[in-house]
Amino acid sequence: MACSIGIAAAVGPAFAREIAPALERAGFAALWVNDTPGHDALEVLAAAADVTDTLGLATGVIPVDRRPGEEIVERVRTLGLPADRVTLGIGSGSLRRGALAAVAAAITRLREGTDARVVVGALGPRMRRLGATTGDGVLLSWLSPEIAAVQAGDAHRAEDRAHVALYVRAALDADAVPRLEAERDAYAGYPAYAANFARLDLAPADTVITPDTAADRVPAYLRAADELVLRMMLAEPGDVVAARGFIDRAAAAV
Repeated sequence: MACSIGIAAAVGPAFAREIAPALERAGFAALWVNDTPGHDALEVLAAAADVTDTLGLATGVIPVDRRPGEEIVERVRTLGLPADRVTLGIGSGSLRRGALAAVAAAITRLREGTDARVVVGALGPRMRRLGATTGDGVLLSWLSPEIAAVQAGDAHRAEDRAHVALYVRAALDADAVPRLEAERDAYAGYPAYAANFARLDLAPADTVITPDTAADRVPAYLRAADELVLRMMLAEPGDVVAARGFIDRAAAAV
C-alpha cells in the first residue's frame, strides 16, 4: 500500500518547496494539499513540482462550489503542472442541493481539460459511488481503519479500478497533539461531519493518529485503502524543522 503526506495550502509554496524533496527521498508516494480559503493548493503543488521528479501531486480537496471545474483546468494549465503526476481531488464544499450534479459536472470538465487523475472527497454512499464510477476514485476521511476498509471495499465493488485514498490527521510528536485535538473537535462540530460521525456511530477520537496510537493505527490504516495520506499536524504549521521530524517518524512507522 502507498503512503503519502498531506499539508494545508495555508502553509504556502515556500514550505512545500522545502519539504517536497525530503518526501521524495523518503519514498512517499505523493504530497496532498488541502485547498483552503484564501490560499491555492495548485500553486503550492507547483512549488513542489519544481523541486521533485517523481513525487505525486494531489489536492485534497478543491471544493467545486468555490472553484469550478473550468477554473481548476485553467489553473493547472497556467502553472504547467505535470499531468502524469497530478491527482485532482474535488468535493462538493458547502453545497447541499445539487451537490452530486455539481461534482459530476466538474469531473467531466476536468477530464475534458486535463489528463490528471480525478478523485472525489466523499462522506455519503452516493458521492462515494460517483467518485468510484464517474471519477477515478475517492478520498475518504475522518474514519476508523475498520470503517475505512468497508467503504474502500464498497468503492472497489462499484469499480474495481477505483483508487481509494484515505486521509488521516496525524500528530507524531506530543507537542502537536493539542493542535490535532483542536482540529478534530472543530470538524466534529460541523453539521455534515457531526451527522456522519453519528450515522457511523463513530467517536472522532477514533479517526486520528497520535504518538501513542501510531504503532498500531498506521499499519491498520495502510491495510484499509490503496493510499494512506497522513495529514501532517504540527504544533506550528509552518515549522520546517518539525516537518522534517514528522517525515522521519512517518517513514519509520510505515
